Amino acid sequence: MAEPKTIHVDIVSAEGEIYSGDAEMVFVPAKEGELGIAPRHAPLLTLIKAGEVRVKNAEGEQSIYVGGGALEVQPRRVTILADTAMRAKDLDEASALEAKRRAEEALSGKVDKVTQAQALAELAQAAAQLKLLEKLRKLRS
Repeated sequence: MAEPKTIHVDIVSAEGEIYSGDAEMVFVPAKEGELGIAPRHAPLLTLIKAGEVRVKNAEGEQSIYVGGGALEVQPRRVTILADTAMRAKDLDEASALEAKRRAEEALSGKVDKVTQAQALAELAQAAAQLKLLEKLRKLRS
């Protein structure tokens, strides 16, 4: 029996399904570092952080921004349940810069621990979006 050359990938968020299809390889920003997932990967359940998910398939590679969430890997299926998710091409640099500015402003004043935690999470998401936008800009030039 031939080994499968692809693995099915579903990326969903509260807004809906962002990606569903087969992939040769998937790269995910897990809490402990980037994971590369190929067909027949060992089962895994872990948290993911804000960053870029790369889905490599026959058509090339797609970049999808996720704002954190959970990852489940089965030998023939990868499921990413993202807090927020959007295709990299849909990211808005002005919005990310404004979110970063607001988070930094919130952190500069005296804030309680809950507000500080929210501001740090927003800052991490904005930084991840800006990093992905910078990477895409370099690839285009």
